[in-house]
Amino acid sequence: GSLLATKLALGGHDTRLICLPAEAESINSEGAILRLPLRGRPGHVELRSTELPGSITASGAHDVDPAAFDLGVLAMQEPQYRQEEVHDLVQRIAAVRLPCMSIMNMPPLPYLRRIPGLDVEPCRRSYTDPAVWEEFDPALMTLCSPDPQAFRPPEEPPNLLQVRLATNFKCARFESGTDTGLLRQLERDIDAVRWPVDGQPVQLPVKLRVHESIFVPMAKWCMLLAGNYRCILDDRIRSIRDAVHDDVEESRAIYEWVAAFCISLGADESDMVPFEKYANAAQALITPSSAARALAAGAPGIERVDQLVQGMAASRGQSLDSLDRIVDRVDRWLLRNR
Repeated sequence: GSLLATKLALGGHDTRLICLPAEAESINSEGAILRLPLRGRPGHVELRSTELPGSITASGAHDVDPAAFDLGVLAMQEPQYRQEEVHDLVQRIAAVRLPCMSIMNMPPLPYLRRIPGLDVEPCRRSYTDPAVWEEFDPALMTLCSPDPQAFRPPEEPPNLLQVRLATNFKCARFESGTDTGLLRQLERDIDAVRWPVDGQPVQLPVKLRVHESIFVPMAKWCMLLAGNYRCILDDRIRSIRDAVHDDVEESRAIYEWVAAFCISLGADESDMVPFEKYANAAQALITPSSAARALAAGAPGIERVDQLVQGMAASRGQSLDSLDRIVDRVDRWLLRNR
């Protein structure tokens, strides 16, 4: 969320981040700080929101009026939407019919309702609290694949975010041309930015890309199941790089099976990312996934894209032994944590 907010502020737009109190205080007093890598250059470019054309402010969930905004961005992990303050805010967002773009790994239930012919009822069990999403109009919900990889260095203040993999946000269109037009305006405004580096104006990485196909963001599912969830072993966790490359043929088999499943839902082959491109990018992902880190820290709940894909596939008579083992392993970690 902080990464996308900074890119929008670079394009001249005002954004509000919903944060924990310490994070909000840090952002409001010192601004948000983003470190971006530039291809072919050492080090990072450091952007401070206090120096950008648009503004970034922060608050708690109670201190925001959704009707004052043009777009909502769902950027927390799915289990967090169960929390009372966040749940209340989400209901107020739905009530004012604010168009929402989710950058969660877990697609909100209203988005799944946009897939022709898909029965979403069996999907409900994969959500921490499916009732959170009941008041949303599917036409006002879109999904954006959060492909960029970013982290908060533990030794740095909570208002600093560092990008490790500077890929693009890939967003599906809304049903409405007007709402999709807003996304395309944001895309153009981000593209138009030039930032001075060593006295030269340069384009910064991490763009917003808006696609006609509603299946493009689902390419992320292949990556999650071949990499992120396979960081989780029986008694320890490992990096995404090791999860993908310790047994690259199994990784490929899982990745291509998930891609084929997405195609069976209606995706085009061109909506998916080739395995080789993902495997190459995974070489730079030298830490465990956020899901793995959360389990290792004792989290009682994480996003269950693994279980969601398993259940959707089962409803269509499809299964994969490797996916069943992933789901079983995550289930056992969560049981121990709880």
